[in-house]
Amino acid sequence: MKRITSFLRTRLGLPRDDHGYSTETVVVIALLVLMAAGAVAAISETVQTYADSITL
Repeated sequence: MKRITSFLRTRLGLPRDDHGYSTETVVVIALLVLMAAGAVAAISETVQTYADSITL
């Protein structure tokens, strides 16, 4: 697999380094973003329920 990746990088002219971001870092950031989106969804649901209960 490394050989194929190396060949494609060379062929396409892609840089070899990943500018300091490893795959693990990208995965952790993606998980944190998903958790944040879940928190926003839960909070917005609570606020929406509260807003719907207000009568004018």
